[in-house]
Amino acid sequence: QVQPVESGGGLVQPGGSLTLSCAVSGRFLRFLAVDWYRQAPGKQRELVAGISGGGNTNYADFVKGRFTISTDNAKNTVYLQLNSLKPDDTAVYYCNIRQSNYWGQGTQVTVSS
Repeated sequence: QVQPVESGGGLVQPGGSLTLSCAVSGRFLRFLAVDWYRQAPGKQRELVAGISGGGNTNYADFVKGRFTISTDNAKNTVYLQLNSLKPDDTAVYYCNIRQSNYWGQGTQVTVSS
């Protein structure tokens, strides 16, 4: 069974940075596409960024130039680097194996002064 596990969230000031990790067990990442989603209180879950097994990436317009998704195949982990964070980025961030029901438990990111 494929299982993604997120970590790395926390409290950060506006303009700050965080690195989120999604460690995947059960299958090698080079055979998978992985997406990061987020859900803020009272809002629908939205796609943030994704990366294919071949390394192709895609980003939501609201994070382009600020967030970077990458993969470490040796660690079977997908990272999401969050820079220039804004209060509107506050949400629970989730990792999903694309086109599957395999979701992590989420990691909270709070951007506040």
